[in-house]
Amino acid sequence: MNGTADTTSRPVIVVGSGPTGLLLAGDLAAAGVQVTLIEKRPHKISNLSRAFVLHARTLEQLDARGLADEIEAVGRPLDRLRLFGRLTIALDALPSRFNHLLVIPQYEVEKVLERRAVAAGVDFRYETEVTGLAQDAAGVTVQVRGPGDEVAELRAAYVVGSDGMRSAVRDAIGLPFPGRSVIRSVVLADVRLAEEPEDLLTVNTAGDAFAFIAPFGDGYHRVIGWNRARDVPDHEPLDLDEVKEIARLALGRDYGMHDARWMSRFHSDERQAPAYRVGRVFLAGDAAHVHTPAGGQGMNTGLQDAANLSWKLAQVVNGHAGPELLDTYQAERHPVGKSVLRSSGGIVRLAMAKRPWTLALRAALTTFLDVVGPARRKALGQVTGIGYRYATPKGAHRLTGTRVPDVALADGTRLYEVLRGGRFVLITPEVCEERNARKDRLALARWASDRRTALLVRPDGYVAWAADSADPAAIESALAAHVGECGERGQGAAWS
Repeated sequence: MNGTADTTSRPVIVVGSGPTGLLLAGDLAAAGVQVTLIEKRPHKISNLSRAFVLHARTLEQLDARGLADEIEAVGRPLDRLRLFGRLTIALDALPSRFNHLLVIPQYEVEKVLERRAVAAGVDFRYETEVTGLAQDAAGVTVQVRGPGDEVAELRAAYVVGSDGMRSAVRDAIGLPFPGRSVIRSVVLADVRLAEEPEDLLTVNTAGDAFAFIAPFGDGYHRVIGWNRARDVPDHEPLDLDEVKEIARLALGRDYGMHDARWMSRFHSDERQAPAYRVGRVFLAGDAAHVHTPAGGQGMNTGLQDAANLSWKLAQVVNGHAGPELLDTYQAERHPVGKSVLRSSGGIVRLAMAKRPWTLALRAALTTFLDVVGPARRKALGQVTGIGYRYATPKGAHRLTGTRVPDVALADGTRLYEVLRGGRFVLITPEVCEERNARKDRLALARWASDRRTALLVRPDGYVAWAADSADPAAIESALAAHVGECGERGQGAAWS
């Protein structure tokens, strides 16, 4: 094998071109950061994905990038969720422009994110595998093996591993991935159906069996199933008769499944890395956390990891914030990952309840959520992502760290339209744009209502700072702390 050295130093290398890596790399490139994306697979988006839903908070993040409408046009909205066969949760009351769940295969999301990343100038390196990694005070050296077994070294200021459950980046920095397999011998199949299901998402548990059916939109449906009585290794052969039997056990019918184009087994794990950052290396998506498919939170959590980390890396690389800002990625996203593990694990355990006491617990919880509105809204906020808030320093305003809804602005636009510039947004009762000395990082907006609050919104749509009145000195102090000092030509304050 030939050894070569790539002496070109790039600010960021992202490893893994799934949804998380594509969103992160696209964000960085759009912010003017040179980024290289390494992917060991050939340049081909696979349709062998398990993720099939986008939740409200993820759609809001995509809207902040001008991508939500395109993705919504491909997917199919669902405004009701049924759990445990007896609990129906209405999504149309969600306090979001996206008051629904969007059924869409992961590969359709990847297509949109890849087009954006290419247009933004991301340097793609396909058929390139990370074989090692070393850090020093100035950066990270990544050893890779490319096409034809060519060995090279790449240099970057920061590296992000978004390379899945078997992350080479995570292994290279020596992080464990503690957890366990929760369910073995889950079957996957892409099939045609002779009978169309009544519901867009068909899911149920009965006895020892669980089954889920969702449409691809091309005439095929993805089937996910599990039979407690059929616990075999992943390499055990799988045929269509077994898939149909699981569907009949869980759903009462197999909908005339035929013409399977792909079938496989897998096991479902619950794992989380103890840290999402080691020095100059970060983990995101499945490289940082994996959990059961229950609630459809996997792809969504990874995309929200990327939305949290990308603007922080851009701020630091572009010289507008110190490296300590990057510590907040671990502080904010690790607790969310832990919460998702608990909620998805709880759903799957209740769904597969068999003992009398667990069945009684499920019945009691179902009744509780059905009649207690606040509990139902909290559970829905967790699953959809809109209910999470980030921890804040003692003494911070009550709104700091919370998600900002897509509020209307005085000029007729929406907040998430303004966020498409990848900048902070300062919303105040009055604004004077010509006095904005940070136009490359900050957009100024005015409330459409008579609200008097001053709100500084981060590029990911969370409150960085807030005050009950628009005091100019307090605003300038907040802008200097969060957005960065004015540039060389900056004169005066960036607010009015």
